[in-house]
Amino acid sequence: MTESAGTPDGPEGPTDAEASDGTSGPAATPPGRKKPWLRWTALGSSVALLVAAGVGWMLYQKLEGNITTDTGTAEELERYEAERPASMVHDAQNVLLIGSDNRGDGNSGYGRDNGTQRSDTTILLHVAANRKSATAVSIPRDLMVDVPGCRKPDGKQSKPQFGQFNSAFELGGPACTIRTVENLTGIRVDHHMIVDFTGFKEMVDAVKGVDICLKDPIKDEEARLELPAGRQKLNGEQALGYVRARYSIGNGSDTERMDRQQQFLGQLVKKVQSNGVLLNPGRLYPVLDAATSSLTTDSGLDSLRELYDLVRSVRKIPTEKVQFLTVPRRPYSANANRDELVQPDAAQLFNLLRNDLGVTVSPQERRETEADGSAPPDNEPETMDSDPKATDDPSGEPNEPTPTYRGTTAASGMCE
Repeated sequence: MTESAGTPDGPEGPTDAEASDGTSGPAATPPGRKKPWLRWTALGSSVALLVAAGVGWMLYQKLEGNITTDTGTAEELERYEAERPASMVHDAQNVLLIGSDNRGDGNSGYGRDNGTQRSDTTILLHVAANRKSATAVSIPRDLMVDVPGCRKPDGKQSKPQFGQFNSAFELGGPACTIRTVENLTGIRVDHHMIVDFTGFKEMVDAVKGVDICLKDPIKDEEARLELPAGRQKLNGEQALGYVRARYSIGNGSDTERMDRQQQFLGQLVKKVQSNGVLLNPGRLYPVLDAATSSLTTDSGLDSLRELYDLVRSVRKIPTEKVQFLTVPRRPYSANANRDELVQPDAAQLFNLLRNDLGVTVSPQERRETEADGSAPPDNEPETMDSDPKATDDPSGEPNEPTPTYRGTTAASGMCE
């Protein structure tokens, strides 16, 4: 019996080196060995991952290295720990944001340079413990307050004094400012950030500008600002002039300037929260680079991880719950060019923030100059009607009506 001929799949069929039609085929791959192209693909992928990880680590290190840590403030505050207020609500965060008016560092074009450094803008940011709301309260730089005795840059101790709020930063830097805020409000400041205005300009440029709407054209030589009326997008240079201009816009009051700052910050928050920035690495990195480059913080916020935890908690807050307002104030009785608190409105506001009870704001029309050219009455409290839904507490005692403060939210558009 004759043996059958081998089949293509059989032991005597064509080998890998010879195709069934007699032509040459690929070389045989010994068992247990990967094909060369698979090895090169795996190697290339590994290299790509390592490079990406290395670049990512370098960028991370650069961003973290941008942040300046302020250890001196914590050391100074430690000396006064016994007199500082206690934190009332666990997990609620109170962060003091100080806009540094360092005109010798790229900001000299926006006002007179008298050789001093003051807190041109100060905002107390309260982030609720449940992370469902955030309230930013502006403190006027011209507000008359009790400034405690503070250690000066030359090491000497200043005497307690009654003066303008922003003089605290000039006297004793952020430590003196924090103690002044705590004495004024009874609110414990958990962290602080000093933001240089140069970084503010770069942040606006990093998000490709911010849209605003103007009822009237602006021409302010001191702020290097000339804008037509109507809707327009401001770049960083224009934005800085816009939020800092005072005498050429409206009635020239600091209150109106703070209203403008709050509205602009609301627009900036909305732009940063948008998917076009957060989900676009090419646009997000410049924002982070600009933000971190302009920051000086305490040791509790001087790393990307700690900043990310704070930003992540705020990022999830709906824009209508990101609120901006100014402490209730009016012209100071002894000098109309200064401010004083309106009571009991201010005390109620501070109590709500201190106990994390929630603050309600209602958008308002910006004050307009009177027809005769005089400023509108600024002695009206920065509050509106009390909440009519206030109810009695379980003890049977009637609750005080909850005031609604004039302000704005990040959801409010400047062009609506």
